[in-house]
Amino acid sequence: MNFRFQNLLGAPYRGGNAVVAENAILYSPVGNRVAATDLAKSQTVTLPFEASSNIARIAVSPDGNFLLAVDDVARALFVNLRCRAVLHRMTFKRPVSAIRFSPDGALIAVGLGKLVQIWRSPGFRKEFFPFHLKRTLPDCAAAVTALEWSPDSKYLLAGSKDLTVRLFCLHRSRGSHKPFLFLGHREAIVGAFFGTEKKTNRVCKVYTISRDGAIFTWNLDESQNFDGSRGDISDPPSPGTPEQRPSGRNLIENSVEFENDDIKPMNLDGIHAEESEIPLHRAKWELLKKDFFMQAPEKLTACDYHRELDMVVVGFSHGVFGLYQMPDFVCIHLLSISREKITTAVFNKLGNWLTFGCAKLGQLLVWEWRSESYILKQQGHYYDVNCVAYSPDSQMLATGADDNKVKVWTVSSGFCFITFSEHTNAVTAVHFMANNHCLLSASLDGTVRAWDLFRYRNFRTFTTPSPRQFVSLASDLSGEVICAGTLDSFEIFVWSMKTGRLLDVLGGHEGPVHGLMFSPTNAVLASSSWDKTVRLWDVFEGKGAVETFPHTHDVLTVVYRPDGKQLACSTLDGQIHFWDPIDGLLMYTIEGRRDIAGGRLMTDRRSAATSSSGKYFTTLCYSADGSYILAGGSSKYICMYDVADQVLLRRFQITRNLSLDGVLDFLNSKRMTDAGPLD
Repeated sequence: MNFRFQNLLGAPYRGGNAVVAENAILYSPVGNRVAATDLAKSQTVTLPFEASSNIARIAVSPDGNFLLAVDDVARALFVNLRCRAVLHRMTFKRPVSAIRFSPDGALIAVGLGKLVQIWRSPGFRKEFFPFHLKRTLPDCAAAVTALEWSPDSKYLLAGSKDLTVRLFCLHRSRGSHKPFLFLGHREAIVGAFFGTEKKTNRVCKVYTISRDGAIFTWNLDESQNFDGSRGDISDPPSPGTPEQRPSGRNLIENSVEFENDDIKPMNLDGIHAEESEIPLHRAKWELLKKDFFMQAPEKLTACDYHRELDMVVVGFSHGVFGLYQMPDFVCIHLLSISREKITTAVFNKLGNWLTFGCAKLGQLLVWEWRSESYILKQQGHYYDVNCVAYSPDSQMLATGADDNKVKVWTVSSGFCFITFSEHTNAVTAVHFMANNHCLLSASLDGTVRAWDLFRYRNFRTFTTPSPRQFVSLASDLSGEVICAGTLDSFEIFVWSMKTGRLLDVLGGHEGPVHGLMFSPTNAVLASSSWDKTVRLWDVFEGKGAVETFPHTHDVLTVVYRPDGKQLACSTLDGQIHFWDPIDGLLMYTIEGRRDIAGGRLMTDRRSAATSSSGKYFTTLCYSADGSYILAGGSSKYICMYDVADQVLLRRFQITRNLSLDGVLDFLNSKRMTDAGPLD
C-alpha cells in the first residue's frame, strides 16, 4: 500500500518566479509544489515536498545544492536538492516579495515589506538554529520589489515601490552607513542590476528598470571621490595620529565582520586592505542616459540582466517580450508569446536561453534567442480538468478540460506533446481505443471526435440529428462501436467507427447518463443515470435494455471489473454497490460517506462533519486483479477499498495546499465577518 507521489502533470508553472540552475535545470512553482525541468534531457519531475500554500518566491543557491521556497503566508522551506528532502522550515514575519542567494552562497537577502533582511545561509552541517539573522536594512519607504547582489557579495541593490533603488554596503566600516539612492523613476521598480567591466569584473555601472518601461543607466564616476554625507573624503590621516588608532572595542567592531571566522585584515582607516578604493555606496554615480521600451500603456512586469553579455530581457503585461543589448540599447528581438501578462523572465547561466512564464495560462517557455528556436514549450489547461484516461500501454495520459482542449501527455517525461483544440465547449470524457493509436473525446458542444495519434488530426466527428450535450463515452473491445451518453435528452447514441454513421439511439433513462462502460468479455453496455438506475444493453442485438438495477439514490458512475463478472457503481448517498451482472444480484455494499468526507468550503454554513456536499464518489477504478477498488470525488481524499472484505485499506490525501478551498476541516473563526469569510 506504499503508493507515493511521483509527478504532477497539467501545469508546468502557476505563478511566482522561475530559476535556472547552473546544471540546466529549471525550477518553477506549481501551486504549493516546485517542478524541476531538466532542459538537457527534456524531462520534468515535481519535487515531493509540499508547502502549506501557493509558493510565491523561490531561490537556488549558486552551487545548485539548496532551494529556498517561500509561500504566500511567508512560510519558508529550505530543501536539499540532491536528496530532495526538506532540511529546515522557517516562518518570516511578513509576506516575502523578493529573495536572492549571494554569489558566494553564504548569505540570503530577503525583501519583507519595507525591510531587507540579510540571513546566513544554512549548509550541510547539522544545527539547532540554522537560520541566523545578520542585518536588517530598514530604509525603504515602500515595499521592496527587487534585490540584486554585486559579484563580490559585498553590496546589495534593493528596488522599491517608493520609486527608488538603494545601494547598501553589507560590510561594516567606519563612516556613513547610509545607502546611496538612485532617483528619477516615475513608477515602481521592477529590477535593478550591477554592470561590470569584462576584464577586471569590477562594478562600473548600475541599471534600474521601472514598471512604466524606463531603463536608467548609471555610471560610476571614478574621477571624484565622494562621501555619502557631505563633500569629498578627506585625505587619510598620517600615521601615528589619534584618528588612526580606534579604541579597542571599536577596533574589534570594525575588524570583525559577521563571524569570528570571517576576520579580514583592515587598514588603519577601518577599510579592508584589499578594498582600499572608495566603497560603492559612498562613491559618485552619475545618470548616463534614460531609455524607454515604448510599450505604453502596457506595463513592464518582468525583467532580467545577463552580466557577461550585458543584455537585458523584459516582459510586458500584454505578452510581449524584448531582448536588448546594453549599454547602447539595441533591440535584438521584440516578440509576442501570448496575450496575457508575462510574470517571470530569466536568463540561464550562459545567456543563450530565455525562460518566460505566464501564470494565468500556466505557460512555460524556454527560447534560444540566437537560433530563434524553442528548447521547451509547455502550457497547462486554462480551466478545470474534467476527465483523464491512460493509454492501454500506460505510456500516455489524455486530459480534457473546461477550456475546450484535449491534451496528451507522455508519462515518463511529464510533457504534453499534442493539444487538440477543435472542440467549442467543455470536454467531458476521453477514452483511448484498444489499438493505442486513436483517442476519443466527448464534449458539451454536441460532438464526439476521434483523434489520430500518428498524424495528430481529427479524422472522424460523430454528431446527432439535433444538438446534444455529451457527458460520457465508451467503445467496445473491437473498436467498431462508439457510444456516448447525454446530459439533456437522457439518451445513449451509438455510432459506427468505420463509417461514422449513427446506428442506434438507446432510450429509457429518465436522467443524465453520466456513466458508460462496455463489458471486457462481451458486448454488453452498462450505463448509470441520475434516474437511480443502472441498465445493461445488448448493443449488437438491438434488444434495448436487458436488465435494470434499481437504487435508492442517483447513480453517478459505473465500472466493470476487469474479468467482467462484477459491476461497481457509486450513488449520491456515498455508497458503492457491487452487482453480479450475470445473475443480477447485489453482492456487496461499501459505506464510503465518512471516508471521503473532509474539508469545509468557505461558503458552507455547516461544519465539515454535518455538511453533505462532496460526500460521494464520482469516479471508480478497479485494480488489475479486481480485488481492490479506488474511489474519488469532490474531496481532497482518494479511498482504496478491499472489495471482498469491504474495508478501507488506505486514504490518500491529494493536496495540503491551504490556498485551495475545502482543504481545511475547520475554518478559523477569526476570519469570519458579518459579510462572510475574509478569504
